[in-house]
Amino acid sequence: MTTTSAPRWNTPLMPSSADPGTAPAATARPKDGVDYWRRRLDCAFAPVQSMFADRLTAAQACLGDADLAAYIEAARFLCKLGRGSEPVITFLEVWPTVAARLGPNHLETVMTWVRSIQRTPNGDVLGAFFETLPALADSLGYDALLPDYLDLLKEVARRSTISIHGRHATLPSHALPELIRVAPQRLRQVNLAGLRKWVEYGLRHYAENPQRQADYFAMRSADSHAIFDKERAGTLLRAHERGLNLCLRALWDDPAPLIPYSEAFDHLRRPQPYADALGLHLPDLRADRDGVCGIDQYRLILAHLAAHRRFSQSLIADNWSPFQRLSIECFEDARIDSLLVRRFPGLRKLLLALHPHPREEACDPARESCIRHRLTMLSRAILDPNHGYRNPLLLKFVRSFHERLAHDDGDTQGMAALATQYVIETRLPSDAFANIHFLDTEVPYRDDNRILWRFVDIDEEHHHKAATAPAMPPGPSLIHHYPEWDYTIEDYLPGHVTLHEHLHPRGPAEEIERLLQKNAVLAHRLTRILDQIKPQDRERLRRQEDGSELDLDWALRSWIDYRCRRTVDPRINQDFRHARRDVAVSLLLDLSASLQDPVRGSHAHQTVLSLAQEAVTLLAWAIDRLGDPFAIAGFHSNTRHEARFWHIKGFSEAWNDDVRGRLAALQAGYSTRMGVALRHAGHFLSHTKKDKRLLLILTDGQPADIDVSDPEFLIADTRQAVRELEREGIYCHCISLDAQADDYVRRIFGQHFSIIDQIERLPERLPEIFLTLTG
Repeated sequence: MTTTSAPRWNTPLMPSSADPGTAPAATARPKDGVDYWRRRLDCAFAPVQSMFADRLTAAQACLGDADLAAYIEAARFLCKLGRGSEPVITFLEVWPTVAARLGPNHLETVMTWVRSIQRTPNGDVLGAFFETLPALADSLGYDALLPDYLDLLKEVARRSTISIHGRHATLPSHALPELIRVAPQRLRQVNLAGLRKWVEYGLRHYAENPQRQADYFAMRSADSHAIFDKERAGTLLRAHERGLNLCLRALWDDPAPLIPYSEAFDHLRRPQPYADALGLHLPDLRADRDGVCGIDQYRLILAHLAAHRRFSQSLIADNWSPFQRLSIECFEDARIDSLLVRRFPGLRKLLLALHPHPREEACDPARESCIRHRLTMLSRAILDPNHGYRNPLLLKFVRSFHERLAHDDGDTQGMAALATQYVIETRLPSDAFANIHFLDTEVPYRDDNRILWRFVDIDEEHHHKAATAPAMPPGPSLIHHYPEWDYTIEDYLPGHVTLHEHLHPRGPAEEIERLLQKNAVLAHRLTRILDQIKPQDRERLRRQEDGSELDLDWALRSWIDYRCRRTVDPRINQDFRHARRDVAVSLLLDLSASLQDPVRGSHAHQTVLSLAQEAVTLLAWAIDRLGDPFAIAGFHSNTRHEARFWHIKGFSEAWNDDVRGRLAALQAGYSTRMGVALRHAGHFLSHTKKDKRLLLILTDGQPADIDVSDPEFLIADTRQAVRELEREGIYCHCISLDAQADDYVRRIFGQHFSIIDQIERLPERLPEIFLTLTG
């Protein structure tokens, strides 16, 4: 039987039965598990009792006997603190996960901190602390930092708790709960030392203003963002973006935009720099590494990407195996680096400083796959004449590489042939092992080489493109970065979404005329409605003291009053004014892949997209007859790095063949990241000088994207975007084609939405909704 002494944090809080220190010593797990541990828990909260059995099962799967006993004792301790059931429930849920990441031995450290914070007025933060603990464990990276983090929280509690002068009383800290909420995210962007410096600034400069201190720690103030960016351990791309753009244009005559991505939000696989049709994608922060500062690393990454764009040719990926593709990428990267050194000899020092120099005997082919290790040694040997390697095959291929490079700089096809021969001559049975040697094989300035490959699997690839991607070429674009609201921390993720703004390609404008003729009966009915609400060009204002003309009726009455010696009314003139509707309208179309679905019950095999084209055509025709300024745009997204905004009609454009051609060419694809599209459409609408500004959103589903697993995340962000627009005086109204949309649409737009259950009636209902909103 195993016994443990009571944890040091477990000392009496209250007498008799409420004393958590009176529990029996930990013993081996008995057969009647749940009832036994329920008695040990001794917690009467009904929510705790209802979930205890499930939590116990999860804990038993990952905790040993002694650790399980300490886990139950900690929960019992929390139950007796008088803080309600929330800290107990949260602790029971999260601690097995945290223990698996940091080790169960940290329970005593955590509970010692709980005991110390309980003695202060800040005990209410315990629920939030345990709720953020799993994310914090991920952010810290290793367990040695946890005590330092808890010490930091103690210091914040001590220095930000407010003492009431003249009384023996204190008020809880405004800063501590805000810091606990944001700490997991901030520790993914800065080390603990940088976080401490950021915290110290807030404690010192806002000591006399608790509310401003809370805003600082919640990242709601400009000072907070500025100081935090300063403390991030590395070089920020946005601080040097202009200089890097000029460098790219001057040295490579390459106008590609620089698109930052954040490594703080990608946990499964750290992204690498890459180039595509949209621009050059670089990390937003680069830490100093191996004696090379962040700005020099950015310059080297840009040079490598620009050289790829200049000298590399694309290859058909289906022609090679994965091992061959990996080798081709290595040889082509080495060729690009060699050409860089030939053109800019000063880069050799940076290349060799950042390129790993693995030991020849570091990988054991009997136990692990060494293909990455061999290729990294080969790449180093090509760049470094003093590499020191003795393997005859490696030396042979280094000589072959330089011979090919000397002949007209080599080319991608030649490198592919050499890499294929290398795989044939060096391949080992262990290359297929799942255990791959990664140590000293990452070359940090190189990209992911997607620029080298194209895929021509006709059946699968053609079907995939037809189902998910629009056929229209992206064309030139403007790039914008928008924040996104994270409801879990109740704060914005700055610059989280990259939006690409395009002018939509044109199609045949005759298609739109055909749609108008098809709906001629509906258009005729709309004409009668439009004539009733359309304002006249001139409106007469009678009985004016000053005016442009004499009002004969009232002038005659005044003359009669004068002759009869009665008081004369001087308002004998009339004037005219131009009557105009003071409305500006922006129509935002969801162009996600689901619009390609056929309409149920349609005999003509119509898609939702074709019906939307008909409806938008009728609506645009109606608004144009009314004379209201209006714009039309579409949107879709393919992760947060590629949200697209398509201009179809601008406010300054007439309803002409160019606009009708763009409307005829609508294509659907990808996903529905709605919040960023609303913010961008609202940006244009906010610049119109109209009393009423209406943003209509036509969609067939809830906000979603392939890189977001939490369905509530984009709903919350879209709701926040609607609130932002309301503060700007922009009225949002959603027209949903999803019959099941009532719940999430109401949460986003409140009462400002319409649901069209019968999609085939969309061409009729869309103009009617608009006229109802603006009539």
